[in-house]
Amino acid sequence: MGVVRIDILDRIHHVELNNLKKIIQLCEQLNVNYFLIGGSLLGAIRHKGFIPWDDDMDIGMLRSDYDQFAQYAPGLLANDHYFLQTAASDANYGFSYMKLLDRYTYIEEKNNVNRARKGVFIDIFPFDRIPEEPSDQRSQLARFKVLDSRIIVKAGYRWIETPLYRHADLDPNDLQDLDAMKQERETIMREYNTEPLTHVKNIASQYAYEKEIMTTSEALDLVTVPFETIDVRVPKDYDAILTRLYGDYHKLPPVRQRTEKHISKLIMDNQLFT
Repeated sequence: MGVVRIDILDRIHHVELNNLKKIIQLCEQLNVNYFLIGGSLLGAIRHKGFIPWDDDMDIGMLRSDYDQFAQYAPGLLANDHYFLQTAASDANYGFSYMKLLDRYTYIEEKNNVNRARKGVFIDIFPFDRIPEEPSDQRSQLARFKVLDSRIIVKAGYRWIETPLYRHADLDPNDLQDLDAMKQERETIMREYNTEPLTHVKNIASQYAYEKEIMTTSEALDLVTVPFETIDVRVPKDYDAILTRLYGDYHKLPPVRQRTEKHISKLIMDNQLFT
């Protein structure tokens, strides 16, 4: 086993599992689908739960389900201790996907200082239709990445915190410019959704372009598998999807790579964990 902080990871996993339960409950109430993706899908299939050394969780939704969730979930969370963080609900939030945060927790992430609300979270990514022509794919991704990078910089995301940065809030003009850029980014992501195309993609994916593309049938044909103490939805063709992502996904990575990636500080139950 690599150098893994079991104490903090156990607590993060406990909160994330409750976050996931809440997302599943909301999806059932709203009659929308979700599916595990990336490392969370890998954990479900290889470990029947969390990858032991991983500290984040990712799920996907087709854009129509994603929009339903984004529109109606906040109303269902009005009296709850969860917050649905989107580009609209948090003016300082820079990413193109949403997060469900536990407001009873506070976290700090490695090399990611920003003014957005903080708490143990699950990432929820939209899957949008993509064009068939490689040149059109490259064009869409390039335009998305340029705008995404500008938004992250404009929103004040930094590697490290400084006293000057800590007290420098965005002024109304900055926020207005930021909102316009977020809307333009959304337009780029949704560009091909009205066309009868057969493939969808997590455009915000951190993987190489071709790795997180799915057919619409893969995204719609879901099965239930165990994940820790609950059951979750995953694509029925998870073997093909995980093979595209990781190759021989049953093989464990080298010990030195079995480390958590994101969270450096956790505050919950009036205690600090690092």
